[in-house]
Amino acid sequence: MTVRIGVIGTGAIGRDHARRINQVLGGAKIVALSDVNKASAEAVKKDIAPEATIFETGEALIASPDVDAVLVTSWGATHEQYVLAAIAAGKPCFCEKPLATTAERARRIVEAEVAHGKRLVQVGFMRRYDAGYVSLKKAVEASVGAPIMVHAAHRNPSVPEQYVTPMAIHDTMIHEIDVLRWLLDDDYVSARVIFPRSAARSHAKLRDPQIVILETAKGTVIDVEIFVNCHYGYDIRCEVVGEDGAASLPEPMAVQMRLDARLQSRILTDWKDRFIESYDVELQDFIHAAARGTAAGPNSWDGYVAAITSDACVAAQEKEGEIVPINLPARPALYN
Repeated sequence: MTVRIGVIGTGAIGRDHARRINQVLGGAKIVALSDVNKASAEAVKKDIAPEATIFETGEALIASPDVDAVLVTSWGATHEQYVLAAIAAGKPCFCEKPLATTAERARRIVEAEVAHGKRLVQVGFMRRYDAGYVSLKKAVEASVGAPIMVHAAHRNPSVPEQYVTPMAIHDTMIHEIDVLRWLLDDDYVSARVIFPRSAARSHAKLRDPQIVILETAKGTVIDVEIFVNCHYGYDIRCEVVGEDGAASLPEPMAVQMRLDARLQSRILTDWKDRFIESYDVELQDFIHAAARGTAAGPNSWDGYVAAITSDACVAAQEKEGEIVPINLPARPALYN
């Protein structure tokens, strides 16, 4: 079976996912496109999916009998309406993170999917598919003993002027929020934020860097450094310290060179290069599940928990140094 996929939102990530599905992966093809900027959809049709139909609205695309499954890669504030429409239509839906821009909106998606009685939504937390994180999870489960501490860092070379302090949580650390919860098989119970002195390359509306401290239900303490103007490159780090040892996220593969009396290796500067293979794996997983009429991978509940946690972290930014509780509702049986 070839899964017929419609893409809502044909900006950079939507375009790249369309390319992936039509030119790299197997078992699916792009048959429909929609974007508020029709020229963007027309460009994807011309360059990547010449057989696709362009729809005026995302809702019309979802309702089409020619569409089996949906990719939501539009502006974050529109995710809820399209995911809810896909659930109502009974169609598998891949939604790029965030699932929704508020915890309340994410909760409505969870409730709709539970009422439907079947998993239909996969959230685009691609780090769960990264070979390095998969290897690290195996080491944590098999070798280092019960986790006691986690030390993590998310560093970007630079961000634009419109990037402000809360975005360090909602746009950047959201990946750590999900992947560390998955890595430890644990939930968060509190958050605290500490700000060192601001880096010289920051700006007036951004406090950078910052350190977020999370505590889990099992008592593991996590510190995550977010430094989005580190200048030297894109650098993702994670070390889990357990009862019996420690395990670290592998460095991206790079050729080591001896040049000019120095031992050196290249550091990536673009996040797309760091996780490019994980995007392929996550979408192939979605295609396999969609062919069965369902969804796999990170689910709506994971998206909801990430939204609750990120809201708590932003609240902790505003109460520097204070502990902010993270209160999660009971997990529905659908997601057990």
